[in-house]
Amino acid sequence: MTDLDRVDIALLEAVQKNNRLTSEELAGIVNLSATACQRRMKRLRADGVIEADVSIVSPKAAGRHVTMIVLVTLERERADIVDRFKMAIRNTREVMIGYYVTGDADFILVVTATDMENYERFTRRFFYENNDIKGFKTMVVMDRVKAGFALPMEA
Repeated sequence: MTDLDRVDIALLEAVQKNNRLTSEELAGIVNLSATACQRRMKRLRADGVIEADVSIVSPKAAGRHVTMIVLVTLERERADIVDRFKMAIRNTREVMIGYYVTGDADFILVVTATDMENYERFTRRFFYENNDIKGFKTMVVMDRVKAGFALPMEA
């Protein structure tokens, strides 16, 4: 793993808030040249420190008016079943986030839908038709209080 110095951390803090900052703007924030900032950003991406540059889209603007948190329990916790379900999560557009977890559930999913009828069709296809799933519990999100992926950075 890459050792991050104070300049790397400052760059990461800045781009987590706004990934559209120019090299010149970043240079002003971290007190380096624009070229040095470009080199560091290229290294941070190549080393996998920066996994992706994304935009957070308003679900309502995209017509996705309903968000659910779903706790999923597998029938059996075998490596092949877990791997198959992980692949299903990755290949399903309605699943925005998927976590393999410890505790009462095996997975926690964040799922989006246009409306409850759309979510019901999703559950039939994704959960009920999968024999590896023992059960699932859905919690409907009433209000998105915070959305983002910014990690706290420490020197």
